[in-house]
Amino acid sequence: MKKLVLLPLVAALAVVAAGSGGASTQSSAAGANALVTCGKTRTIGIAAPITGPAASLGAQQLRWAKFFVSRWNGTHSSKFKLVQGDTQLPNTSQAIKVAQQFASNSKMLGTAGPAGSQEVLASLPVFKKRGLGAVSGSSTATKLTDGRFRGSFWRVVGSDAVQGAAVAKYIVGSLKVKKVMIVDDQEAYGVGLSDVVQKRLKAAHVAVKRDSVNPANTSDFSSIVAKIDSATKIVYLPWQLAPKAQLFGQQMREQGKSAKIFGSDGLFDPSTFTTEGAYVSIWATSKLGVPAAAYKRKYGKADFFGAPTYIATQVVGLAVDKACRDGKASRAEVRRALAKTNFKSTLFGRQLRFTASGDVANAPYFIWKVVKGKYVQVK
Repeated sequence: MKKLVLLPLVAALAVVAAGSGGASTQSSAAGANALVTCGKTRTIGIAAPITGPAASLGAQQLRWAKFFVSRWNGTHSSKFKLVQGDTQLPNTSQAIKVAQQFASNSKMLGTAGPAGSQEVLASLPVFKKRGLGAVSGSSTATKLTDGRFRGSFWRVVGSDAVQGAAVAKYIVGSLKVKKVMIVDDQEAYGVGLSDVVQKRLKAAHVAVKRDSVNPANTSDFSSIVAKIDSATKIVYLPWQLAPKAQLFGQQMREQGKSAKIFGSDGLFDPSTFTTEGAYVSIWATSKLGVPAAAYKRKYGKADFFGAPTYIATQVVGLAVDKACRDGKASRAEVRRALAKTNFKSTLFGRQLRFTASGDVANAPYFIWKVVKGKYVQVK
């Protein structure tokens, strides 16, 4: 198991925008480039679905972000203050409110999050306009790094181009399935990921049936479940709401369907999604590096979905520190530092550096299976 290399964060950030007294009243361009004095306490943000349908995942992200801050604050004279923004996924209007609050907070030079791809699409225009750099620990839609947010957005997990390829490869190569049903979630995340998997499966001569539903507004999936025929061995659900996937699985059993669910990273929630025999793709292996052991001692579990948010928060903190080393910093300086991120090792025991588009280079995905209520890594 490799050890996590925590690069030193020595300077501090308590941003005091001259004459602002709190929310910035400067123009967008001026605010993005304005130099502020770095003090002994620096403010960073965490945008996550702390409440709402995806709260079980948001709680993980918030814990990991707090864990980084507590580890840092416990060993350094300069401190971090973590400002929470509850995005209530999949409520994008709430994500926009959080983005506006963060962007107008002159004390904030960078933020971890948002979590969901649709939240990023809604929030990034606000962040970009005000120069606030964002690093997500879970948003995976491929189009997020198509160039529109270059220099404003980065992520520490692989895109759905990588995840979709890993899922299709496992279905074809390991499960040797000949027919798959895909049910997307009508969101940027699920539709994009479904497109990738569908294209790759068809290229491998796997028959694919496609359907669509909004899980957040649905409690009766019986009409979709009824379409699963005996030849269909896998039902792919690239959803973000684990409780709804669990309900889908229950309704499959009620109708006597033998197909197995294959979920995306948004369903990696051992406390909620426990449908026997289901598969889930995720960016984490069963072995996490330091400080995962300390986290597990404190919280009693590893929380694999939320773990990248520790890295995202760390990345933001390092960038703020670098910008603050001369005693003053701007959001523009922080963004430049974010782009140059290069960790020899992270919580996942892997190198972390960003491509020019904001993707993490050489990001893998792994496959897990639900066995007697527990998640077991199988690939």
